[in-house]
Amino acid sequence: MSDKDIYQQLSESVGFGESRLLPEIIKKMADSKEAEILLAASPPATAGELAEKTAIPETDVDGMLEALFMKGLIFKSRKNDAIRYYRARHIVQLHDASILTPNISKDILAMWKEFDHNEWPGYHELIKGIIPKPMQRVIPVNITVTPESQILAYEDVKHIVERSEKLAVVNCTCRILKGDCGKSLDVCIQIDNAADYAIERGTGREITREDAIDILKKCEEEGLVHVTNNSRSGGNLICNCCDDCCINWPGALKNDKKFVAPSRFTAVVDADDCTACEICMDRCYFDAISMDGEAGTALINEANCMGCGLCLVTCEVEAITLKESRSEDFVQD
Repeated sequence: MSDKDIYQQLSESVGFGESRLLPEIIKKMADSKEAEILLAASPPATAGELAEKTAIPETDVDGMLEALFMKGLIFKSRKNDAIRYYRARHIVQLHDASILTPNISKDILAMWKEFDHNEWPGYHELIKGIIPKPMQRVIPVNITVTPESQILAYEDVKHIVERSEKLAVVNCTCRILKGDCGKSLDVCIQIDNAADYAIERGTGREITREDAIDILKKCEEEGLVHVTNNSRSGGNLICNCCDDCCINWPGALKNDKKFVAPSRFTAVVDADDCTACEICMDRCYFDAISMDGEAGTALINEANCMGCGLCLVTCEVEAITLKESRSEDFVQD
């Protein structure tokens, strides 16, 4: 089997068999022996099992596994007093983990940036046709401003933080690659097992619940959208996304709700209170606000509104509220 065959198969395993860039990215991060280990690491297997499958001595496998773990190419599962190793299960896991590799080369980051620009939008379109419900969802603001309608536990960012056992913060991988917006980097909050992973790799630092709330408050004031896994059972992260760099809504797809679901809320403007200052329109990522309301006041386009609530945070006259407007049908059970 040639090196090219190995790296092509690894790309296929995360849904990018046709990619020009992904095999080259993996090849820059893993030599041919390491690639053999990666290919064998599905389903999860112990170091001894991987040695047997690849005919590589177990002592060599142990060293390669630790190196691959630090590179974000392999992951650990601790069950029944044994450590089993598995490769990335999807492109987002591979993308984010590898980009956070300590001392990663600028060449690899440049290749990931090109991947995000040229190849990710096509995957975005492909995955929408496969998944029954969006993978992620927007959580409404409720650190700086509380919506008028009741926030349920699964969409309450404070509740997600408070019920966590461990928290860590890592840099936003999208802004590592692009960063044109100048928004904060160290605001991606990892929860429980994800926090353990970040701390073990040295890619994140442990934080308290109070630290997390302070970070979320800063994000709301800075104009970043809270996004988490689309599940009632809870997620393992809280991303704080900008519209310049984030791969959740690339380019013309920013109003597409099939990949990232909106919250249950829609912004509503009280025309009598609105001063037409236009600050809310400037803060909206989704082209959901115009100044076409009564007497030139703000008007919400409900079809575009994602219910993030960023427009509320800087409305000095409190003319905007979040009202429940959607069902929970978009949430995964």
